[in-house]
Amino acid sequence: MQLAALLALVCLVVGVVTELALNEFLVSQVDKRLSATSERGSHRGGGLPPWNYGDKPPPDPLRVLGQVDGTLAVQVHKNGVVNAKVLNFEANPSTSSGKPPVGRPPLQDVTPQQQSMLLGLPPDGQRRTINLGGALGEYRVVSSFSPAGEFTVVGLPLVDVKDTLWRLGFIFGGVALGGLLVAGFVGAITIRRTMAPLDRLAATASRVSELKLDRGEVALSERVDEVDTDPHTEVGKVGFALNRMLGHIANALSARQASESRVRQFVADASHELRTPLAAIRGYAELTRRSGEQVPPDVAFAMSRVESESARMTTLVEDLLLLARLDSGRARVHERVDLSRLVADAVADSHVAGPDHKWLLEAPGEPLSVLGDDDQLHQVVLNLLGNARNHTPPGTTVTTTLSTRDGWVTLSILDDGPGIPPEILPEVFERFARGDNSRSRAAGSTGLGLAIVAAVVGAHRGRVMVTSRPGRTEFTAVFPQVL
Repeated sequence: MQLAALLALVCLVVGVVTELALNEFLVSQVDKRLSATSERGSHRGGGLPPWNYGDKPPPDPLRVLGQVDGTLAVQVHKNGVVNAKVLNFEANPSTSSGKPPVGRPPLQDVTPQQQSMLLGLPPDGQRRTINLGGALGEYRVVSSFSPAGEFTVVGLPLVDVKDTLWRLGFIFGGVALGGLLVAGFVGAITIRRTMAPLDRLAATASRVSELKLDRGEVALSERVDEVDTDPHTEVGKVGFALNRMLGHIANALSARQASESRVRQFVADASHELRTPLAAIRGYAELTRRSGEQVPPDVAFAMSRVESESARMTTLVEDLLLLARLDSGRARVHERVDLSRLVADAVADSHVAGPDHKWLLEAPGEPLSVLGDDDQLHQVVLNLLGNARNHTPPGTTVTTTLSTRDGWVTLSILDDGPGIPPEILPEVFERFARGDNSRSRAAGSTGLGLAIVAAVVGAHRGRVMVTSRPGRTEFTAVFPQVL
């Protein structure tokens, strides 16, 4: 489109310049004939008009004296009589038949308005263009005083000049339009063939951009075809550089995946190994508390703190182990899970764990089922409800809503607490992300609960979202429904 516009602009400039140059040339030719016509009239005695021969008509006015059809002559006699005529051979039938005119040349009168325009010209001998209107149109005229001192105006019509310019304009316009169409068609085919390698490069880049490269193992097998990697062409250089870049990215992703795998394996191994000593510590602390022997109060307090912190440490280890398993993509047996029953049980448990909160449940009468792991889905609901309980003050209303639409089951946990700070909101699903004191900290938090929620929901081909403002915080988890 831009190339066609540029060609059209070039054709327009060439056409305008050609028309102006031709107009100047043709007008100069008219000026030469006008000078000859004026000189013929001035060299005859008495300054008679160029078409006036007294009582003797010329044998052939066109050939002998060179007058052309439409020659204009105005003469103002000393006695004030104005003689203004136009030579018009078309009025004589003998001329239209191709035979020489007989008698005096046929003359056409000039209208008073046209005569007034001609008489108003300055007698400076300069050639100028004047539009007389009517049937005469534009004329090239020269006005001066004859040797006898009479004011005379001689003019030649410009109708042939205008016709020539119009004809040239139509011819040039038609040729230019045809040339633009042909050039546009050929150019479109050429550009399409030339841009085809770039389109293939763009398609490769688009496929790479759609890959999820932020986490997990990524097999970056996309490459530019060898036909588009010729380093001797501009497009080939781009394709070659793109392939090298994709190779470096693939190596970096492999290194990142290997590092993540080692860290994940370390976390899993450490979590697994810590479970046994933590269980022993917790068991001995509980055994001491249940012993019938009296222990000093400070020892009893210390042992209770050991038991409490070991329980908290066990929860943290279990969460880390679960995340490690989810990150490794370890396949688990997914079965049909009644999410309605699971949510109802979780809300009942939360009511017992948080009696100072108001718990509401809104769910349809029929069961809503999803395909997944019962234990993991139960932990998702408990973590969301526990998050609302732990980070809102007593008296907060927590509404759990379960609904279905377009083949998706939606779980919503809504509370009217103080809300999540805007600077924390984008990171709530990150590991060890913790809010500030704007949300109550009645109970401890490992900072892994919402990270587990996001990981489990993602493993179940769902998605989780959060919106928050003061007085309204809503967590929404969506799962594919099983009918």
